[in-house]
Amino acid sequence: MKYTITGDNLQFVNVEFGPGEIMYSEAGSMVYMSGNVRMEAKAAGGLLKGLKRSLTGESFFVTNFHADGGPGLVGFAGEVPGKVMALDLRGGKHWILQKSAFLAAEKSVDMDIAFQRKFGATLFGGEGLILQSLRGEGTAFINGCGDFIEYDLQPGQIMKVSTAHTVAWESSVSYDIQAIGGIKTALFGGEGLFVTSLRGPGRIILQSMTLSKLANSLVPFLPKNDSGGIRIGV
Repeated sequence: MKYTITGDNLQFVNVEFGPGEIMYSEAGSMVYMSGNVRMEAKAAGGLLKGLKRSLTGESFFVTNFHADGGPGLVGFAGEVPGKVMALDLRGGKHWILQKSAFLAAEKSVDMDIAFQRKFGATLFGGEGLILQSLRGEGTAFINGCGDFIEYDLQPGQIMKVSTAHTVAWESSVSYDIQAIGGIKTALFGGEGLFVTSLRGPGRIILQSMTLSKLANSLVPFLPKNDSGGIRIGV
């Protein structure tokens, strides 16, 4: 399998793979494919894995891509304007993702769900109770809103992140939610009541924008009906 990531802030990944190799993605992620690529919707991992994926808000089925008679080419893109990044999971690496970050992967990569370890993170973390887990001897692709920045945290090093800006982190990184400060800071600081606290060792990936912030920034420019509500469509 070979790949290139193209574009600036509206990126997609172009994957070239051969007969016998299989790529899979979330439903609706495929942008284009060569004529010899065959698609197959399947509940990868069986009924239980399909139900688990449904809990994260993803499709019950994943789409498998097979190349027939020679190398095939598939392009994948996310649902929001932003970046695509490759994660090399070989060597026993294990990543945790926010539930909307997964894009596509080689068949050798296992996607499962992961639960928040602490109740505070569940209530206030912005990612909810269910996260996604990736491991296996292959490459996976993730996507996020806006730009990405990556840090390699040292043992005990802490990064505090505004809620929902965390895209992915290695399983060695501990994840928790902390109050942002005093009452005045919480009410007037503009950052909300809580921040995500990530403690190393391990790599973390952050995004510059969140889907909710993007949506809120567009609201003033959307057409409104006579009653003042937002008008969808013509």
